[in-house]
Amino acid sequence: MSSSPAPKPEAAAPSNFLRQIIAEDLARGKYQNRYWSGKPGPAAQQAAGAPDPAAIRTRFPPEPNGYLHIGHAKSICLNFGLAQEFGGVCHMRFDDTNPEKEEQEYVDSILEAIRWLGFDWQTSHGEVLFFASDYFAWMYEFAEALIEGGHAYVDSQSAEAMRARRGTLTEPGQDSPFRGRSVAENLDLLRRMRAGEFADGAHVLRAKIDMASPNINLRDPAIYRIRTAEHHRTGDAWCIYPMYTFAHPIEDALENITHSICTLEFEDQRPFYDWLLERLADCGKLARPLPQQYEFARLKLSYVVLSKRKLIELVSEGHVAGWDDPRLPTLAGARRRGYTPEGFRLFAERIGVAKADSWIDYGILEDCMREDLNERAQRRVAVLDPLKLIIDNYPEAQEEACFAPNHPQKPELGKRALPFSRELWIEREDFMQTPVKGFFRLFPGNSVRLRYGFVVKCTGCDQDAAGNILAVH
Repeated sequence: MSSSPAPKPEAAAPSNFLRQIIAEDLARGKYQNRYWSGKPGPAAQQAAGAPDPAAIRTRFPPEPNGYLHIGHAKSICLNFGLAQEFGGVCHMRFDDTNPEKEEQEYVDSILEAIRWLGFDWQTSHGEVLFFASDYFAWMYEFAEALIEGGHAYVDSQSAEAMRARRGTLTEPGQDSPFRGRSVAENLDLLRRMRAGEFADGAHVLRAKIDMASPNINLRDPAIYRIRTAEHHRTGDAWCIYPMYTFAHPIEDALENITHSICTLEFEDQRPFYDWLLERLADCGKLARPLPQQYEFARLKLSYVVLSKRKLIELVSEGHVAGWDDPRLPTLAGARRRGYTPEGFRLFAERIGVAKADSWIDYGILEDCMREDLNERAQRRVAVLDPLKLIIDNYPEAQEEACFAPNHPQKPELGKRALPFSRELWIEREDFMQTPVKGFFRLFPGNSVRLRYGFVVKCTGCDQDAAGNILAVH
């Protein structure tokens, strides 16, 4: 089972730390004992399945709250490419856990961009297109399991009070006054939150870890909050929604993901990722071996704004014509600009994968596009500032074809016909009535060969009263 193949760019595949990790994992059989029921699910469901036919499973998990930009192309090529290279599958998953910012339009645009780049979620063993919202019932079940195991509690503090007790990088946090609630009370409150009895912000469910942890992300992070908002897929079925840091590892585990590849800003979240999955595996909700998170440096492109928030402002405030405006660094905009998916895949391979942030010059992306287009693009010519050329001794009613190669270095791409007639058009700068020294193009008395055509001799020109050249003979 493998992800749908995309044509590989003509570039050597440099080694990177993720390739090395995957190769080592496969060599020692780390994921040999995984089972797959044919669809995502908890431990009991997967145990009833067959051995997982995919050697590895990766995923590309965007939130549908905007159009994909150039930076996403690196992650797409990385996740789909690694799965393809190692005989695995890359899941296309939408992290749609924030109903207030997500729209179906963004879902559709993201899927179109993935396919445009040359990748697909249709595999030989079925479709691997998933939505986090399909797992809401399991996530809620797991939240109750955490409470029952003493690993979560409902906090009724205000957001301001929670922030005040969180502590700093140098000072430990303080326990919530509600941290000692009983299992029964916590379950009752969570179920009433689920039933819609409370207003937004009245309560949150928090993981019970360690308020003195040096990692602030382990100081009892919120994992469920009340949000009375309609979801673009589930409607008003839910009024509580999981936090991303809670949903993300669970989604990976339900989908049998082996290598969860994230950008560096999630590095500090990895301890919670591991803590949560271990607790849910201990109580039998999730199957081992568990997913492992790895981080890489996100794309930082010189002279380019990739902040989704700022791009949304440009679109919503009408500064650009839409998400596919060629001036925007979105994939839809780049497509309109004439950039190619092959060029993006070449770019992703060429810049490689690193653990440390660094800036990539925009010229490298342009070089990749130029290299790709130079190999594949058929040539065309255009006259931008036209000046009429009249061939006086050529019959008025006659026309014949001159042939131009579609690619000067690739005769296999064939030729195209250019019509030759009495009246033609040339660039205005290719004619001078009084030529300067070193001017070898068209001027009175001079002969030149028209590109792909015949030799013509200039006998004069037509001018208006102001001396402007109207036509050349």
